[in-house]
Amino acid sequence: MPLQPATLQSIARIFNSLDYHALGAIYCHEGGDAFWEERREPCQKLGIQLAEVLRDRLPPSGRSLYVGAGVAELPLLAMETLEMHRTVKAYNLRTDEVALLNTACAGLPFEFQTKDAREGRGSFDHLWIVSVLNDPECFPELGALSSGRANPVTFDPASFAIERQAVFALAAGCLEKVASPGLVTTSVEEIPWITNWCERQGVACAVEDEDYPTAIVADPICFIRIGENPR
Repeated sequence: MPLQPATLQSIARIFNSLDYHALGAIYCHEGGDAFWEERREPCQKLGIQLAEVLRDRLPPSGRSLYVGAGVAELPLLAMETLEMHRTVKAYNLRTDEVALLNTACAGLPFEFQTKDAREGRGSFDHLWIVSVLNDPECFPELGALSSGRANPVTFDPASFAIERQAVFALAAGCLEKVASPGLVTTSVEEIPWITNWCERQGVACAVEDEDYPTAIVADPICFIRIGENPR
């Protein structure tokens, strides 16, 4: 079922209001204008499609925690707040991007915060954590290994061990805020971090079979149900 016309209008207004030249400098070392010229429309389109899928999996009036939220998450945040009247907490550590996003989203019932998502208070029935646990900028050795790009000659196992512990802590700090039953939206590459935490905590989880394309991250997105046994 399509999103409501008012929601679609708000999403279109947000995307039309974004400063893509400034975002290009944040997302890319070079070629930022061309990057957004190519991905702006797919990002909006695929985001809307994913918002329709997510809407069918969430209860109304719940709470969602978004880790590392940016442009790609805008349609989801709009859908949750405008159509489902849910509370969303969106965190992004890049100060410049947060300022641009909040300017474009002025007047809407959500706001981005420049904080570590682990500072989010309370319990959430939905966690969005996409391309965070394998972020090559934050975790270069881990990200390379996760994506199959690791060079056996130059790979640094000592740095990887440090990054691995940092990701374990980040995943745990976010997942412990998820109520059971709950839902996690993540990238396919990050599934092992989620399922490993659940196994260590003795929490049942079920990974949905279908995955969904994205316009910015290379790997597709999937859903994991926390507190539910695999079928």
